Amino acid sequence: MMKLAILGASGHGKVVADTAECCGWQSVEFFDDAWPGLQKNAVWSVVGDTAALMERLVDFDGVVVAIGNNRIRHAKLLELRTAGALLVTLVHPAATVSRYAVISEGAVVFAGAVVNAEALIGQGTILNTGCSIDHDCVLGDAVHVSPGARLAGGVQVGDLSWVGIGASVRQLVRIGQRVMVGAGSVVVTDIPNDVTVAGVPAKRMR
Repeated sequence: MMKLAILGASGHGKVVADTAECCGWQSVEFFDDAWPGLQKNAVWSVVGDTAALMERLVDFDGVVVAIGNNRIRHAKLLELRTAGALLVTLVHPAATVSRYAVISEGAVVFAGAVVNAEALIGQGTILNTGCSIDHDCVLGDAVHVSPGARLAGGVQVGDLSWVGIGASVRQLVRIGQRVMVGAGSVVVTDIPNDVTVAGVPAKRMR
């Protein structure tokens, strides 16, 4: 029986667990630092916290981090990798991923997402429901592309950045690290590190 541990028992975690089952994982158990106060996440059991997971790594065939916050997810991924955890990648069978794309460890690709040829997706990145990543895009580590967001060809997104629901990014645009792109925004120019942008066209928020 293939057993998967998921760190992070949130709504996002439910989608990760459902995706895992669609990918053939037969047993899914959650770990969350709200345990023991938190015992269930929908139909799945929450059986311990991060420390408990570290003690039980040998019990699982894979581990994935299901925490929406990019910084926390990235930190947990590094902690697990250092501990020797087998970090897995989950690609929902209803996603469309080119054989010429690269999806790095710890990433999750949800139903309806499209990843085209020569795209490179960094470690621990979330490609959420129905988003599209066109050819030659390069996404850093712990990026989150929200549901319905669209990245045209050759877009670059730096580590820990977030592209909001329904946002669109013009081809060849570079988005820096730790950037927040607001929901429904249209990004047509390069964005530097550590800023929030929103609007049509997207502009820096004060």
